[in-house]
Parts: sequence; C-alpha cells; structure tokens
Amino acid sequence: MVTGAPAGVAAPDRAVAAGPSAESSAGPLARAFERSAAEYGVPRDLLVAVAHGESRLDDHGGRPSQANGYGVMHLVSNPDHRTLERAAALTGLSPARLREDTAANIRGGAAVLRALADEQGLDAADRRDAGAWYEAVAAYGGAEDDAAARLYADAVYDFLGQGLTARTRSGETLRVAPRAVEPDRGRLERAAGDDFGVESTDYAPALWVPADASNYTVGRTSAITHVVVHVTQGSYAGSISWYQNPSSDVSAHYTIRSSDGQVTQSVREKDTAWHARSGNPYSVGIEHEGYVSDPAWFTDAMYRSSAALTRHLADRYGIPKDRAHIVGHVEVPGNDHTDPGPYWDWSYYMQLVGGSNSGGEVRLTFPAYTSVSTGSTGDLVRAAQHLLNQQGHGAGTVDGIFGSGTATAVKSFQTAKGLTADGVVGRRTWTALLTAGTTPVLQQGSTGAAVERLQRGLTAALGRTVDADGVFGPGTATAVREYQTGRGLTADGIVGSGTWGALQAGR
Repeated sequence: MVTGAPAGVAAPDRAVAAGPSAESSAGPLARAFERSAAEYGVPRDLLVAVAHGESRLDDHGGRPSQANGYGVMHLVSNPDHRTLERAAALTGLSPARLREDTAANIRGGAAVLRALADEQGLDAADRRDAGAWYEAVAAYGGAEDDAAARLYADAVYDFLGQGLTARTRSGETLRVAPRAVEPDRGRLERAAGDDFGVESTDYAPALWVPADASNYTVGRTSAITHVVVHVTQGSYAGSISWYQNPSSDVSAHYTIRSSDGQVTQSVREKDTAWHARSGNPYSVGIEHEGYVSDPAWFTDAMYRSSAALTRHLADRYGIPKDRAHIVGHVEVPGNDHTDPGPYWDWSYYMQLVGGSNSGGEVRLTFPAYTSVSTGSTGDLVRAAQHLLNQQGHGAGTVDGIFGSGTATAVKSFQTAKGLTADGVVGRRTWTALLTAGTTPVLQQGSTGAAVERLQRGLTAALGRTVDADGVFGPGTATAVREYQTGRGLTADGIVGSGTWGALQAGR
C-alpha cells in the first residue's frame, strides 16, 4: 500500500519522477520538485517546465498575480479558476500554506496536474510519456477557449523540447535537459484551425486570440495618439486567457511573450481596450509577459518584438516616437499601477523603436535632494511623484506640481514606512523613496540599476553627492561605510539586507 497520495488521486508512479533528462540538485527547490513529482506521478521535467512558464520559479514574495495566482506553480483563486482550492482539497494543506510555502505550492501544483491527468484517462503507462500530458497541462492553465489553452500548453512543451536553465533568487539552479517530445494535443490539435495562428488584420506578425466582448468597448471616442507599455504581472498565455474571462474587466490590444517575442492581438486597434483607465480612448496598450520586480522576463527578443510593433503603430497613426507619446502605464494620468517598473530599459527600447528617449523621461539623479512640500514645483517634485507612483502610492499625474494629491501620497508612503506622516519629502523620506525596490547584495565591482538606486539613496541620506553612475567603485564603497558607521551597522562596505533595510526605512 502506497501512502501519501490524497483521496481521488491514483498511487504515484515513482519511476516517472525524474526521468532520463532530469538533473538533480541538492537545493531545496530541486528536492521539492523531485518529491512532488514522485508523490503524484508527474514527470519531474514537465512539472519544472510548467512552473518555469508560470513564474520563472519565483514566488514573488507571496504576492498574487493579476489573475490572483500564487507561488511558483501559480495556484489560482478567482471566480472562474480555482486551482488553489483544488490543491488544498487534494493535499489537505491549507490555502495559506499553499500560497506562502514554496514546497507546499509545488506539491499542490503536482496534485492538480495529476488529478487533471486522471480526468483525461491517463493510465500508468501514459503518465510515463511526457507528451501524453498535453491536455492536462492545457487544462491547468485555465484558458477559456482552445486557442489560449494551446498557447499555454505549447509554451510548456517548448521548454521541454529546448531545455531550460533557471536560476532562482536564492542562487539555486534547476535544469531541464533538451529532449525530443511529441505532444499529444488531442482535441486541441484543431485549435490550429480557424482562429489560432491567423495573421492579425492590424499587424501581420501577430496571432489573433480575441478578448471577451465584455472586456473592451467597440469603437473609440478619440484618435490614437499614444502607445502604453505594460507588464502583465502573470504569464503570457495566462494573461490572454484573463482577457477572455468576463469577470476580469481588463484587456490589451497586444501581448508579447518573454521567451521569443511572440505577439498575440486580443482587441482590434479600432476598438478601445481596457488597460489604462483615462488613457484607454487615445492609446494602444501593449502588455509584456512578466513581473515588474523581476528583470529576467525582459529579454532581448521581447524588446525587439515590442519595439517593432510600437514602430509600426507610430508610423501608422503618426505618433511621435518620443517618451511623451510612448509611455509606461505608471505615467498615464489617473492610474495607480507601477509598470513597467524600474527594470524596463527605456533607453534601449526607444533606440530600437527609432525614436527619442526624451519628452516623458523623469529625472531621478540630482546632486542634492532638498525638501519639497505643498506648493513646491519642478524636477524634484516630478521625481517624488514618479517614485510614489512606482511604489503604489498614487500621486497622480507626474506634473512637477506638489498639490494635495501628492501630499496625500507622501503621507501614505510615510505611514507605510513608519516615518512621521507630515507630507514633506525631506531627507528620510527621500532616502526611503530612492532606495525602494529589490535588495540584491552589492559590493565593490557591482554595476547596474540597483547600484544607481543605492547611490541616489546615499546622496539623500548623507547630504552629500555620491555619483549615481551605476558603478560600485571606491567612492561608493567609502560612502557605504560612512553610512553604515553613522547608523551603527557593520562598516564593511557591503550592502546586504541590514544596510538595505536601514536605507529603505529612511534611516
């Protein structure tokens, strides 16, 4: 008698657990995949490929996706797709644990996949063949129609065929070796027919998978004058499926896949997608697969594909190729979103578009960060408004005018950080605002956007200029040690969790 499998799930097929192409690791994530694969008889590589397609093996700190999905397996809880609740019933684990504990989340995903395989009638021999799981994988994605379901499953099988190497935030590496796999698409083979893969009538390279008619408005009330850049906060196929959900109240004209830049159109350009509130009537919305907090999703293939689409739209509608007209969601008046976030490379993107990176750019680097408050105006106020919007404390339009809306946003941010909520952006509030974001370990030799963030925060905290050039050299190391000494931290010149924590608390 085999124990550990929940009621309603067949005994595990332990021979399937890893398979010939699986590469074992001593890391906790690898062990969780191997244990869950063995327990539920799911091919280990298939389980990793599903997780990679959903989350890039990142639990996003327990935060939900746009579709209210959690963890590396993206267990979903919304009115139309409830894999989180199903995983709880199958494993006996609480929804809270499935949301917050990565090993539990993987176990829950494996249990749901096995239950779906059972519903498809897969026997023990079938389950040893990764290709036989195709329809179960498609069902796991929760798509409303066959075209979106096939988009989802094909992405997983692409990962299996090409192989993958994924490095987690903790530094663990998981690998799936390339393999020859023949997916048995069953009834979904027909999804390659009428709609799937048909060239869009607006943009020839795009697939056409339409949003539900309740999630956009037919026609427009304004000429098209802008392109709005978004990040999905979820997977490519999952987001397209979400547009098809009548309860989502959201859609985009186009969505770009991270791995290869594939484009899918879901709303015709002549119609008004629901993607940017006040910006909807006059813009075309382009969603990009991924998460604001994880730059790994922003691949060169994605940038190039998206830029080609934006260039096409600008030429077609006479949109100036500058940052006043090609904007991020965060820059559209009346919005409370932060995408595309600090890791989106606007300079590179606009270079690919063939336009100018001026016109909408917000300056964040200054030799000093003086206090600003109600009545202040200028570039420092624009910087504060932009940073507040990025952190979800809606300051509204980034117009450089410190009014009541900006003051309210400042107080909200200060309260969240445990600072005195006086509505004044002074030294401590500047320090916390400028350093908000991810907290990678930085030291001499580090480079990149996180170093620039650190350098700006040190300028505010120390009251002297630290060159924000994105290069952690001797000058930055000296400034870090000066800051650490002044805050009672170990003065080692290395920016770890303690130093980041102090900076982000405004100390």
